[in-house]
Amino acid sequence: MAANTEKSSSLSEADEASADACPTVSQLRSLLDNRQTSSTNRVDEVWPNLYLGDLNTANNRYELWKLGITHVLNAAHGRRYSEDNPDFYGTSITYHAKVLVHCVVGISRSASLVLAYLMIHHQLSVVQAICTVQKNRRISPNAGFLRQLLSLDEELRQTRQNHSRPEMRNHGEERRSEQNET
Repeated sequence: MAANTEKSSSLSEADEASADACPTVSQLRSLLDNRQTSSTNRVDEVWPNLYLGDLNTANNRYELWKLGITHVLNAAHGRRYSEDNPDFYGTSITYHAKVLVHCVVGISRSASLVLAYLMIHHQLSVVQAICTVQKNRRISPNAGFLRQLLSLDEELRQTRQNHSRPEMRNHGEERRSEQNET
């Protein structure tokens, strides 16, 4: 990771699309600062059925109902930022849920969770995940979260490379055996 700190501090459009790019924290901070949307909403849909929002939205059952939110993930730190009553949201849960991920303000802790989700379950790079979310919501994960996201990005990149190599070898072996049979 130390080698990454010597890269230039800005990302080009080509770098954003590149799955091989390994950005630095300062490059991600620059991307976050340059891509801020004008959104001042307390809640925004940042992926189909995935909402990023703040504490006020999470504590407003009527607003959640209007949005069709069926699940809430509280990323706020400490008990003072959550409702103590487990029945607060009711019992209406469906498999294909609209999920609100929130912390107090909805721009750092909860945004980092959403970015990690997109990276892990939708195979986006950290840069692609940031660009995707920032199309709909201004986010600003702190430097510690950005370092963790970079580490996750690198781990996922290596895992994907390791999984693709055996498939390529198996495909080649199948092809050779087919040719030998004819």
